[in-house]
Amino acid sequence: MPAGEQGRTSLAELVELAKSAGAEIAGTVFQVRDSADSATLVGRGKLDEIRAEANAHQAPLIIFDSNLSPVQQRNIEELTDRRVIDRTQLILDIFARHARSREGQLQVELAQLNYMLPRLTGKGTAMSRLGGKSGGGGAGGTGGGAGRIGVRGPGEKKLETDRRRIRDRVGKIKTGIDDLRKQRALRREARKAVPLGTIALVGYTNAGKSTLFNALSRAEVLVSSGMFATLDPTIRAVRLPSNRRVLISDTVGFIRDLPKSLLTAFRATLEEVQEAALILHVSDISNPHHDELDDEVHKILAELGVADRPILRVLNKVDQLSAEQRETLNGNGSGSTKQNDGPVLVSALTGEGIEELLRRIDVALPIDPVVALSLRLPLAQGRTLALIHALGRVLRSEVEDEDMLLDAEVPVSIARRLRLNDYVVEGTSKLALT
Repeated sequence: MPAGEQGRTSLAELVELAKSAGAEIAGTVFQVRDSADSATLVGRGKLDEIRAEANAHQAPLIIFDSNLSPVQQRNIEELTDRRVIDRTQLILDIFARHARSREGQLQVELAQLNYMLPRLTGKGTAMSRLGGKSGGGGAGGTGGGAGRIGVRGPGEKKLETDRRRIRDRVGKIKTGIDDLRKQRALRREARKAVPLGTIALVGYTNAGKSTLFNALSRAEVLVSSGMFATLDPTIRAVRLPSNRRVLISDTVGFIRDLPKSLLTAFRATLEEVQEAALILHVSDISNPHHDELDDEVHKILAELGVADRPILRVLNKVDQLSAEQRETLNGNGSGSTKQNDGPVLVSALTGEGIEELLRRIDVALPIDPVVALSLRLPLAQGRTLALIHALGRVLRSEVEDEDMLLDAEVPVSIARRLRLNDYVVEGTSKLALT
């Protein structure tokens, strides 16, 4: 994509981000230049144009698509007499609106504080949100040496107070996140005790992952056209055509130029990606720039260290394609149901292709063969009986004294556990469990 066209696409994405944050867009300004201005990013002339546009539309806020340094942000605010935020700050605001779990909220607050800390310099007495009143101080004071000449006074004390409070809060948040992460790790280990395959949905924001998640799991996860509507991970069980049950997790949408510092705000949902046996990469095939967006997803997967994980590509929103576009895809082999290595065409909205996707998931996941067994379970083993019903298929059951007699088909991994506990009636297994 040419640089100018890519810039306009990125600006259009910024508009959607701002709308997701609740902003009303008064107008946009686009600039192409060889290098960024170190003081104002866009240069003084362009800044005058931006200020004039803001005045004409009475816009109280200016949002830059690029990430601003603290100096650039401060200079632009002074020259435009407007509040200024950049792409990172906008994304953080959206994260804050959509985080529902305690860990998600803490992760977002941590990212916001780390973003704010280097931007306190020079705020002086204007920084009042965190510090309250700074107290006395005066220009006199004692100690400090020549290096403090010209910076003594209430402004400096207020700045130090703000920094200290932010650092203290950051330390408390990190401790709280570590505690929550340990709890989540225990829950994940408990899930691993039940041998279910795990699948993670990933994709660029607005690719339709949550709609697809609902179509696969029959869940009722929030579906929204706004960006980052899903921040906290959601996990549901899905039964495949082979009768296997798997766990599918919905994850936050990825986005281009995401600063690495913001990846921590994804941690809860991204850990599900790192633990997944199979990744479903969902693309919005109706987006003319879907190839470039897919590249951004691949970059983030590489940063997470999961680029070599089994990945099944899912081309979503085929219902929005013309007949000619669909024919082209089918001609390239993308729509063939006989292939097990190409992408799967689906419409999460209409349900088209969902059955084929479940079949392909069945093929792609590591095989856990199903075996037929006759079992004798004590009636007190309700949890084991529930496990057999959940992961297998009971063909016959009857009660004899204090035991339950069952004929069932179960995955080999479950059959081995049943044999270890002497629940398998010897001589009835139709497949060796060694």
